[in-house]
Amino acid sequence: MTKKKKAGRVGSSFSDYLKDEGSYEETSAVAVKKVLAWQLEQAMRKEGLNKNEMARRMRTSRSQLDRILDPGNAKIQLDTVLKAAHVLGRGVKLELV
Repeated sequence: MTKKKKAGRVGSSFSDYLKDEGSYEETSAVAVKKVLAWQLEQAMRKEGLNKNEMARRMRTSRSQLDRILDPGNAKIQLDTVLKAAHVLGRGVKLELV
């Protein structure tokens, strides 16, 4: 007679795996940046702003805006995010968890 195993967790979480591999922070930063870039693009679309107009309102270059909107580029300064949010009539919520 064989016993059935209970369904449930096997091993550790994916976060634990990434921490063990030493890539948790980098992976988290890229994930956050992807969401931020998506939110900015959605807000721009809602406001009817193209990239040229958004860059002009931010008083920055189009290439700088492209870096901000690049989901794979996790390096972005907080003041730049705040400026983009302000142009779109939005705020930024940042918290430690």
